[in-house]
Amino acid sequence: MSAHPGLFLSLEGGEGAGKTTQRALLGQWLESLGHEVVLTREPGGTALGHTLRQALLHGEDIDARTEALLYAADRAHHVASLVLPALRRGAVVITDRYLDSSVAYQGAARSLGPQEIRDLSLWATDGLLPELTVLLDIDPAVGAARRSEDPDRLEREPDAFHLAVREQFLALARAEAGRFVVVDAAASPEAVHEQIRARVEPLLPERRRPRNPCAVPARRALQEPS
Repeated sequence: MSAHPGLFLSLEGGEGAGKTTQRALLGQWLESLGHEVVLTREPGGTALGHTLRQALLHGEDIDARTEALLYAADRAHHVASLVLPALRRGAVVITDRYLDSSVAYQGAARSLGPQEIRDLSLWATDGLLPELTVLLDIDPAVGAARRSEDPDRLEREPDAFHLAVREQFLALARAEAGRFVVVDAAASPEAVHEQIRARVEPLLPERRRPRNPCAVPARRALQEPS
């Protein structure tokens, strides 16, 4: 049992995996069941997070340790100011990226050490983990081909970087099979959504369902400019 009445879900995966699309579809379905839904992302789920997102993805080049610490700072603030308050009031929180992204990108691909980066994020969030993490697995080349905008700092990294990210995500899913579900993100958005729904539905016992199942509009942490 969780220490709060809400439900915390995270979507992970490489570039172009479809996390934003699946977050929206999942949120719409949960709204139809009458849940309060909070859609957010890392970085960028708060006003401070948006500032950090601009620096991390669209700013000047920074060294790997600075990058890792900025992501951890964003995550600490995100959890304390948005995620935990929503969970405590019983909302379903769906985040596009969480600590597993840092483990894959900074821990593995940046060679800072997966365990070190995981420990940093767990300290930053006081140990908060999602009840379910959906890994949208996709070949990095396929994900890159889906991109329609100019690449950001991470997207511009070489193929070897993105392959390391994918391998680490899959390793995390094997190590924590009870928390992860791996979905083939190359399938149609509808097929992917159905697989995610099948895993989320058992996590929605009656204690989390409102008595009056009228739709509750999903709440966004803030507007999400790129």
